[in-house]
Amino acid sequence: MSMDLWHWIVLASVCAFALKLAGYAVPARWLQSPKMAHVAASMTVALLAALTVMNTLAHGTSLVVDARLVALLVAGLALWLRAPFLLVVVLGAVSAAITRWLMQG
Repeated sequence: MSMDLWHWIVLASVCAFALKLAGYAVPARWLQSPKMAHVAASMTVALLAALTVMNTLAHGTSLVVDARLVALLVAGLALWLRAPFLLVVVLGAVSAAITRWLMQG
C-alpha cells in the first residue's frame, strides 16, 4: 500500500490527537510532583538551548561560523554581566552588524 503526502498528514494528525488525548489519562498527582516540575523545567531549557544553537550555527544543512555566533557570545556576556534585556538585544545586533561589516571589507 503506497501512502501519499495526505495520508502521512492525516496519520500525523491522528497521532498528535491521540498523544494529547492520552495526556488526560495521566494522574494529576504525577504532574504536580516536584520531580515532574523539575523535568519539565529542564526540558524547556534544553529545547531553548537547542533552538538557539541551531539558529546560530546552521545554514541550510551545513554548520557555519559567522556574525551570528559573535552576536550570541556578546549577548551571552551581557546577560552574564546582568545587563538589561533591551541592552542585550542592542549589543547583540550591533556586534553582528560590525562583524558583518568587518568581514565584507
